[in-house]
Amino acid sequence: MSTDNQQQLAEPLETAPEIARVLVIGAGTMGCGIAQVVAEAGPTVTLYDVDRDAATRGMEAIVASWQRAIARGRRTETTVASAAARLTPAASLDAARDVDLVIEAIVERADAKTDLFRKLSSLAPARATLASNTSSISITRLAAATTRPAQVIGLHFFNPVPSMALVEVVRGLQTSDATVASAMQFARRLGKSPVLVNDYPGFVSNRILLPMINEAIFCLGEGVAEATAIDEVMKLGMAHPMGPLALADLIGLDVCLDILHTLQQEIGDDKYRPAPLLRRLVAAGKLGRKSGQGFFSYDR
Repeated sequence: MSTDNQQQLAEPLETAPEIARVLVIGAGTMGCGIAQVVAEAGPTVTLYDVDRDAATRGMEAIVASWQRAIARGRRTETTVASAAARLTPAASLDAARDVDLVIEAIVERADAKTDLFRKLSSLAPARATLASNTSSISITRLAAATTRPAQVIGLHFFNPVPSMALVEVVRGLQTSDATVASAMQFARRLGKSPVLVNDYPGFVSNRILLPMINEAIFCLGEGVAEATAIDEVMKLGMAHPMGPLALADLIGLDVCLDILHTLQQEIGDDKYRPAPLLRRLVAAGKLGRKSGQGFFSYDR
């Protein structure tokens, strides 16, 4: 690694102001998980989705998650009640007008995210940080759509958010030291383990993970082995807790396809070319766990 990159990745030592008010945009699996852990950590949280039905389902999913945690002895009625009191739904993006941090967790498409960041730039207070949960899209590109590129950063959480420790903190080309310090401090406040990385396609996690998943799909499509056998080889032989095909189902096959498209386009290497079987499954609406069918079948 060059000296410039080492300096860019160095974590700032300064202490950032505490984040008290957070807006999470996108009430899908990731957005709901993020809203849940933020509410549990103490800040007030507003959850917004352009689809009001999705927002309602998202709030219900968070409540159901808390109830399961209580039943398993992982949360108490008191702590859940306190967290629930800090979480409210929003009817519009105007909720961004009085927050310290916005975390975007919408569809993994650069055009949709860029348009949203452009709107947030004019809505959110001048002090606010704008963060994206993107899996692969350039933070620098999103920042360029705003008037505050120094305050734009990536906060890449992992599914399921309540139980996964890692947060990939992605520093864009113009992200300031103060923004990095604030993001790292915030992630630790959530009980997560933040890891600072630079802004390259796929960052670290998905640049390594998605080619492995894609190769497993190629193996399945070419008849090398059945899906169960492929996953068992990786679990038993490589000590992976979950096989790559089951993991793809958990991530969402549409999300995997979007990430691979981004990697192929941005890096320009055909080794990221999505497997034909992946394309066919997504076209058929077989997206994994969320649709009930992917490489495996699930009870929805």
